Amino acid sequence: MADEGRPPDGNGRRPERARFRPGTIYSLIVGLVFVAVVAVAGINLIRTEDSGVLGAGDQGDLPLSQFAVPDARSELSGDANIAQDDCDTSTVPCPEASRRTPACRVRLPGSIEVCDFFDRPLVLSFWFTRGGDCEAQEDVFESAYRRYRPRVNFLAINVRDDRSTVQDLISERGWTHPIGLDADGALSNLYRVGGCPTFLYAYPGGILQSTSIGELSPAQLDRRVDDLLADSRRREAQTR
Repeated sequence: MADEGRPPDGNGRRPERARFRPGTIYSLIVGLVFVAVVAVAGINLIRTEDSGVLGAGDQGDLPLSQFAVPDARSELSGDANIAQDDCDTSTVPCPEASRRTPACRVRLPGSIEVCDFFDRPLVLSFWFTRGGDCEAQEDVFESAYRRYRPRVNFLAINVRDDRSTVQDLISERGWTHPIGLDADGALSNLYRVGGCPTFLYAYPGGILQSTSIGELSPAQLDRRVDDLLADSRRREAQTR
C-alpha cells in the first residue's frame, strides 16, 4: 500500500522506501544542533558588536557594572566581587544573614575597585593568554596608558590566568598600568566578554560610551581615546 504511488523501474519492480540508518539520523541531529549553536553564537556576536555594550544592558549611556578584584601585583587572593547591592535575596528588608558588601565598598589591602577609576574617562581592557595575541595588545594598552594617564584612567582585567603567569608578564614586558585578576571568570561573564582583547570606554562617573573587540594598532587606540575625551568634554558642557 505504501509504495503503490511509486513508479516501477525498468524491470517492473517498485523501488524500496528510503530508510535512515541510525548513524545517519545521529549525524543529522548533531548537525542540526551544531547549526543552532553557531546561529545563537552569531546572534550574540552581532548584538555585542552592534550595540557596543557589555555588562551595561543593551544601550549605551548606562552605568558600568561595579566590581572589586585582587590586584595582580598584590598577595590578595580570591574571586571578583560583583555584588551590586546589599543583599543576595529578593526579600525586603534584607535578612541579616544574607547581607553582603557591594563591590565598590570593598576596602581591602591589595584590592582594586572600579569605582575609584570613575573620576576621569576610563579605558577598561579584558584579556587572557589562551588564544589570540592579547599580550601584544596589552603592550598597546600600556603605551596609551603612559601617554594619556594624566587625563584618562586605564584598568586591565586578566581573565582566569594564574597570578604567577600575570606577574611574569608584568615583569617581562614592563607593564605599569593597573591589572586586576578575574580568577573564576565571573566578572568577564558579567561583562559578556567573548573575545580578546575587549576594550570598554567610559565617561567620568562610569557611564559606558562604547566598546571595541579585536586588535587595535596604537594609532587606532589613540583615536578611540581622543574620541572618548572629546565626547566627555561635550557631555560635561551639556550638564552645566
